[in-house]
Amino acid sequence: MYLEHLITPLISAGIVRSTRGAKGGVWLAKQPKDVRLTEVIQLLEGSLAPVECVDDESYCARYKACVTREVWTELKRVMTKVLDATTLEELVEKQKKKIADVPEASMYYI
Repeated sequence: MYLEHLITPLISAGIVRSTRGAKGGVWLAKQPKDVRLTEVIQLLEGSLAPVECVDDESYCARYKACVTREVWTELKRVMTKVLDATTLEELVEKQKKKIADVPEASMYYI
């Protein structure tokens, strides 16, 4: 099941908790203000590096002479900075503002 693949790493990292059974479910184990998007993205997707050589210099023998590697490294740095500066709490607050402006935005389809 797809949801299990998402929830399992989040449970292992202590971001969410789960309980089985009729009254079970999944909920945050941390306060939303304490969960940064970098943590969630890296758990679910892995590195933010757009190419392999950014995280592993041995991946390519040309890493010292490659100018595009510098671009990819900077891109990873900037993405990490933005995601690290964003918490789940901030996303919730932004969503509340959007819903106030566009009520149909509160409906989610899974």
